[in-house]
Parts: sequence; structure tokens; C-alpha cells
Amino acid sequence: MTSDVAVPAPETAAANGHGEAHTTAGFGALTLGSIGVVYGDIGTSPLYAFREAVMAASGAEGVPTPAAVLGVLSLILWALVVVVTLKYVVILLRADNNGEGGTLALMALAQRAVGTGAGGATIVLLGIISGALFYGDAVITPALSVLSAIEGMKDVTLTFEPYVVPLTVVILVCLFAVQSRGTARVAAFFGPIMCIWFAVLAVAAIHPIIQQPQVLLALNPLYAVNFMLHHGIIGFVTLGAVFLAVTGAEALYADLGHFGKRPIQTAWLSIVLPSLALNYLGQGALVLSDPGAIVSPFFQLFPQGFFRGSMVVLATAATVIASQAVITGAYSLTRQAIQLGLLPRFEIRHTSEAHSGQIFIPRINQLLLVAVVLLVLLFRSSSALASAYGISVTGTMVVTAMMGFVVVWKGWRWSSLAAGALIAPFLFLDLTFLTANLLKVFEGGWVPLALGAVMIILMYTWRRGSRLLFEKSRKLEFPLADLVAMLEKRPPQRVPGTAVFLTSDPLSAPTALMHSLKHYKVLHEKNVILTIETAQTPRIDPADRVRLEQISPTFSKVTLKFGFMESPNVPKALAIARKLGWQFDIMSTSFFLSRRALKPAAHSGMPRWQDRLFISLSRAANDATDYFQIPSGRVVEVGTQVTI
Repeated sequence: MTSDVAVPAPETAAANGHGEAHTTAGFGALTLGSIGVVYGDIGTSPLYAFREAVMAASGAEGVPTPAAVLGVLSLILWALVVVVTLKYVVILLRADNNGEGGTLALMALAQRAVGTGAGGATIVLLGIISGALFYGDAVITPALSVLSAIEGMKDVTLTFEPYVVPLTVVILVCLFAVQSRGTARVAAFFGPIMCIWFAVLAVAAIHPIIQQPQVLLALNPLYAVNFMLHHGIIGFVTLGAVFLAVTGAEALYADLGHFGKRPIQTAWLSIVLPSLALNYLGQGALVLSDPGAIVSPFFQLFPQGFFRGSMVVLATAATVIASQAVITGAYSLTRQAIQLGLLPRFEIRHTSEAHSGQIFIPRINQLLLVAVVLLVLLFRSSSALASAYGISVTGTMVVTAMMGFVVVWKGWRWSSLAAGALIAPFLFLDLTFLTANLLKVFEGGWVPLALGAVMIILMYTWRRGSRLLFEKSRKLEFPLADLVAMLEKRPPQRVPGTAVFLTSDPLSAPTALMHSLKHYKVLHEKNVILTIETAQTPRIDPADRVRLEQISPTFSKVTLKFGFMESPNVPKALAIARKLGWQFDIMSTSFFLSRRALKPAAHSGMPRWQDRLFISLSRAANDATDYFQIPSGRVVEVGTQVTI
């Protein structure tokens, strides 16, 4: 069953400039926090990226040549410069939606720039695809990161090999189990641990680089170009593995609202990029001096014994942090998708009184845990999982570049030629990476594609079904203006108090109002038609939250507007309405909701299987009373049956 207070399609709201972080924390604290949260994913890439890329470049021979090592190193270093530094740090961090970033924030920004119609529908489709692929990333990142760290124990002692998979599963179960407690306490340690991690990455690489200074030749981009020109299909396959070095770049943009533009840029340019570049050069130098080290070049940078064992512990901590960041991102993305009408309402718990962004979604947590553990048990090694990793991230990057073009062209009002000249090189590079990763579909790349396809079907079905249900309901319902005129002319018996009728269509009489009149044959002294709208901006100024309209002596319309990053709290918003002159007392107010039981119709506009899927999703949706934080003791629900 579903309520007729379905989250409506987003309405256009003007953005008001480029925001920074929604916090008063100091610049240093924000920079430190961004190192811990934003760069956890890309910061743990050295565990596997260089190894996988060089092994791909070595082909059937299996022994890396100096040309292959320098070519791969050059590709990795310049991918970090072009994809991460230029595309994300320099350009996309400027495309903020009132200070918020991320794929759905960019979708809302692009949608506002093109308006409604075919262009707007295409933007929504792109947003659905990129959001769906992010869920694939959220499943694979914890599995790959933690597994690659625990595998380091094999370099300490081979007797540990049978325990790698079980220990990985235990750590992942513990990680998901503590999510309900909130990330605030754990986050305090993220920044310092990741600072130690990046410092160790850089320091461990210095000695091998001094021993093999010719590795610095990889800084010349010609080595990357020559490698691609002379290695044919192997070069293309290698490119797919090279991309592992830039996975996590999307987090720079997604976490823009948490930390702000300047702290994220400062952390990348001053700490993260230099540390990553040094470590990759160090691994390259080690393999140049000992080609056999390619089996585990990261951990072999450290002396056998205590130092290597300590590094496994630190790597495990770093990968848990990287996993935490992407899990938190999945919660944020889900909340945005719910608010933008792409997913049904799920229970959202706030884990911090001070920070609205710190949330926990039990159902998403359970689904992620099951999917992550299944992946670990299915693939059993980081090398096998690495093949599955790149497709979801490259797909998201391609879509981000497309929507970025729309924002630069329409939103920033550049000419189409200038916008194309800016974005086209990045889009070409992203498409090249995507094509290279698609070569790995049968080796494991099918996993993120399957996950993405499932999420795309769910999001599209929910959005399409909600629209069809809205249109069908509007045809069946009585115009509100006509009903109010009739009731004012011949009023039924009045009862004291205020009745609030929630509806997603303010022009039609709410079903709950019609049923109340039909069955009780009474009307309250004051009646309010309440509509909740979602804006295309992340947050709404409290002064713009409430819109009041008196439509008759006893009827009024109230519209509450929330940003797509906000959790709607109806009683708190109505307290603002009281300041605007509406006499409102929560204890003498009843909220009327219509609870609809959906049944498939013969001709609904969707295939029968999609009808059934939409009905299942609506039944799984969280109760509107809980979602809108209305006191359950003040709610009256009226049941009705609707065919879709």
C-alpha cells in the first residue's frame, strides 16, 4: 500500500550562488577531514592499481620489461593529473548546486539549466544511470579495498593465506554493523590515520627512487604515448587497469557540500597527489630493480617482519576508512534519490544532532552488506575483483562529463563551441577508459553492469509509476476550488479543531478529505490542504520554507518546500507557518492521509511486470507519517483502493 503523499517531481528553484561548506569548522579542520573522508578511496589504490596495470602490460610473458613499467607509470601519473586534477579539482568543483556536489546534485543543476521537455527528461535519465552505477561502486569498493589489504598478510607469512577471505568477511560485517551508531566518533580518527597513511606512502618510496633514478623518466608523457602506440590491444587492456589509480575521483565532487571547494583542492594538491605520485614511482623503481616484485610491489616496499606487518594493519585501517566513505555516500545518494522522486521512501535515521548529513538507512545498509559479502565469497581475490571495478566508475565519469557540458553551456552561458572545447577532451578520455574496461565484462565486469541495470530499472519504474499514478488520480479527483465553493455555500456539521490534509496535488480535492466527508459527514472549523515540494536546490532558506494561501474563510493551502539534501520535518516547518500568522496548535490538529492499496490495471501505460514491481516498491516504502516526522498520535489514515 502507498500513501497519496508521494514525493512529487522536483520543482524548479533558483540557486543563489556558489556555496562553500555548510559548516563553521576551520579551514585546517576541513582540510584534515577531507583527507580522511574524500581521499580514502583513491588513497588506497596503490595497494593494487600499479600491480594490475603492469601485469596487464606484461601480457602472456608475465615478466615486466622496463618499457612496460615506465609506460604504465607514465599513464598512471598523467591520468592523476588530467582526470583528477584538471577535470575534478579545477573544473567540476566549480559546478556546485548551492555548495553541494555529486551526480544527482549535478543532474538537478543541469535539469534547471535546460528546463522541462525532452532535454529535461534526458538529463533525468543520465542522472538515473550515474546514480545506479554509483551503487555498483559502493558494493565493489569495500570488497576490493579490504580484501587487498588483508592479502598483505601473505607477504608476512604464507600460512595466513587460508584465512584471508574469512577475515575479510568478518571485518566487513563489523564495518556494516557499526553504521547505525553514526560516523561522527569514527570520523574524528579518519583524518589523522589517512595523514599517516599518505606520509608512509611517500617516505617508503624515496629509497627505491634513489636506487633507480631512471624511474623519473615516467614523468615524461611521451612514455605513455609510446606505450599505447606500440602495444596494440595489450595497451588498451592495460588502460583499463590504469584506471584503477583514479577510482575515487568522484568522491571529490560528491563530498563538496561536506568540506567546501578550497579544503578539498588544498588537500589534493599539497598532500594527496604528491604522496600518490611518489608511491607509484617507488613501486616502479622496485620492479625495475627486481621484476619478481610485481607479485606484491606495494608491501615489498617495506622491510620483512615488523614493518611489513605494521603496514598491513595500517592498510586495513585505511581501506576500512575508504569503505566508510563510499557507504556514507550511498546513504546520501539514496536520500537525494528519494527527495527527487527516483526511489520510494525508506526509513532515514539521523545519527547526529549537529550535522544533518550524517544519516543511516537500515535497508540500504542491509542490502550493501549482503552484496559485498557475496562478492568477496564469489571472487576470493583482489586481482579477480579488480576486473569488476572500473566499469561502474568510468560509466559514472562519462555521464558526469555529459551533464557537466550541459551546465557549462546552459548554466554558465558559454557558447556551445567553448563548452565543447572544455569538456570534449575529458569526455574522450573517459570514453576511452570505459571502452578499455568493457573488455573485462566476462572477467567480472558484468557485476557492476548487473547491479547498475537493476538500480536503473528500479529508479525508472518508480518515477514512471509515480507519474502515471499522479495523472490517473488527477483525472478521478474532484477539483479543489469547486469542492470548497460547495462546502462554503452548504457547509456540513462543524467540529472544533484543525484538519490538515496531505496531498501531492494541490489543485484536486485530497482523497482523505472526500472520504472524510463521505463517511463522517462533518468538517473541521479550519481545514488546511498541505503540499510538500522538493526543490532542485540542496537546501531551502527557512524564510522560503512555507507558502500560505487563504482560499476561503475555513480553507487554506500551505506549501512546504524542502531541498533534496534535507529530511522533511512537517511539524517543525509548520512552526514557521505559525510565525507567519497561521494559528496552529499541534495538539488540536489532526493530519489526514490517504493510504492506497494498488492493484494492476489492464492497461496502465507500463508492462505488467513493471506494474507489479511498482506495487512491490510502494508496499516496501516507509510510512509517510514517519518519513515526514508527523506525531503518529495526530494522524488519521483513510484507506482506498486504486488500480494502476
